[in-house]
Amino acid sequence: MDQLRWGTPETLRALLCELVSWESTTLSEGECTFPFKVQEKLGELDFFKKNPDNLSLHGVDLGRHFVNALYKHPEAEETIVLISHFDTVQTEEYGDLEVLAFQPEQLTSKLHERKDDLPEEARIDLESGKYLFGRGTMDMKMGLALHMALIEKASMEGWPINLMLVTVPDEEVNSAGMRAAVKELVALRDKYGLTYKMFLNSEPSFSQKPGDERHYIYSGTMGKIMPAALFYGKETHVGEPLKGMTANYMASFLTQLMEWNPSFLESDLSEETPLPVSLQQKDLKLQYSTQTPYRAAALYNVFIMKRSAADIMDIFEQVAEEAATTCNETYKALCRRERIEGVGEVQVLRYEKLLSYAVGKFGEDLVEQIKGEAQAKEDWDEREKSLRIVEKLMIQCQELAPAIVLLFAPPYYPAVNTSDDPQIIASVQLLKETARLFNEEVHQIHYFNGLCDLSYVQYKDESAGWTAFEKNTPVWGDSYSIPFADMLQLQAPVLNVGPFGKDAHQRTERLHIDSAFIQTPFMLERLIRSMVKVPDGELKETP
Repeated sequence: MDQLRWGTPETLRALLCELVSWESTTLSEGECTFPFKVQEKLGELDFFKKNPDNLSLHGVDLGRHFVNALYKHPEAEETIVLISHFDTVQTEEYGDLEVLAFQPEQLTSKLHERKDDLPEEARIDLESGKYLFGRGTMDMKMGLALHMALIEKASMEGWPINLMLVTVPDEEVNSAGMRAAVKELVALRDKYGLTYKMFLNSEPSFSQKPGDERHYIYSGTMGKIMPAALFYGKETHVGEPLKGMTANYMASFLTQLMEWNPSFLESDLSEETPLPVSLQQKDLKLQYSTQTPYRAAALYNVFIMKRSAADIMDIFEQVAEEAATTCNETYKALCRRERIEGVGEVQVLRYEKLLSYAVGKFGEDLVEQIKGEAQAKEDWDEREKSLRIVEKLMIQCQELAPAIVLLFAPPYYPAVNTSDDPQIIASVQLLKETARLFNEEVHQIHYFNGLCDLSYVQYKDESAGWTAFEKNTPVWGDSYSIPFADMLQLQAPVLNVGPFGKDAHQRTERLHIDSAFIQTPFMLERLIRSMVKVPDGELKETP
């Protein structure tokens, strides 16, 4: 049998370093070219030389593609889908070492000359020689390297199961790659007569708190949704402040109630969601002037476990109504004190109500023109476009002001959990037993505490829970959508098993060498073999 290209810790490490060196920061040119390089790399395997149609690229957006590589056994229907992402966050925080951010071996070596500049924990890890530093080493090109090695070994040894590698762009921003891949997963299932047995991601193990050294595996992933608000007041000159109402004044009442609001807290399986916080609050004036800011916006981060978009909008509306009531009472007291009539009461309305009002007033054509103008702004992301659409509609419907318009801004990650699935229960037990062979312990977490592309499979809500998101997301169907109907067809348990690392998205991002190149490969292979009863051979022995 031919020798495996990535079958040893040394060759796997070399593969990781090569993948990391292919810079692929989100929305960069490197993110566009990266999948072509992966396709070329996988195309060197004998299996894909003989079956070139099983290795393909699929368009996403903005010149980006995801890679699909299917190892298909001729007699197997059961398929494990191996999910990863290849985009990374930016590297400015590396300072003068930024040129080495994508060169793990060189960066790790160079950091020994700067070790006194590192935080104490990172310095200790560097001096231990147990970690490899660099952007993307942990999050998450090691996961892709592990999957490539599994595909290679399965194809060379003829494992009687199918492995489908899916590696996508844009996980760090909007998950456009995974949302595009969902439709293809449904199509490939039908084309090849596949039965999806598990969706297996290999995002790294994230600490639960600072200093946490435990290695985790995850049987689900937390969801995230972003309720947002457009505040529209009444403009005036700063010399006549009582003739208007600033949007900033209105916003202060809602943000005060949204920050850390326990109404959004969820708990399940003894785990809790983090409390909500504001991600952005700003007025929408494009330049300085002595006109008061009468349009402002805020984005709020809400984590979810069981709740749907409809549930979150209902709670958000209740909080906004409470904020508006307090705002109105405070403003009325001001008006009495200053002996003025005021500009009216602040009302709360959902985007869907504003949209319906605008269509009734002006017709579909003007509304679509407003949306189209926002979509044409290439320097605006989906969040900015969402807010600006609402802003322009309110400018045309000022009789509704002062008002707080509630909406959703992308992205939306549904929560997924399959902890009670018998296959997951057995898999978690096996992984724990396997880790003990290395004198290590792994611990199960029911909800991955970093957002993950597993959110777009195993979707369960067959009610109208998602329609609240569609109706209240201004960019829905234009620059952002979620394939809910296709997601409902991808019903298989989810599991995340990845290497241990630290400080994702920080300049001290690093990967535990033994975990990445020895322990996790062994655990993943044993897991897959156990699901299809492939004899372990040497895997029965202590590694």
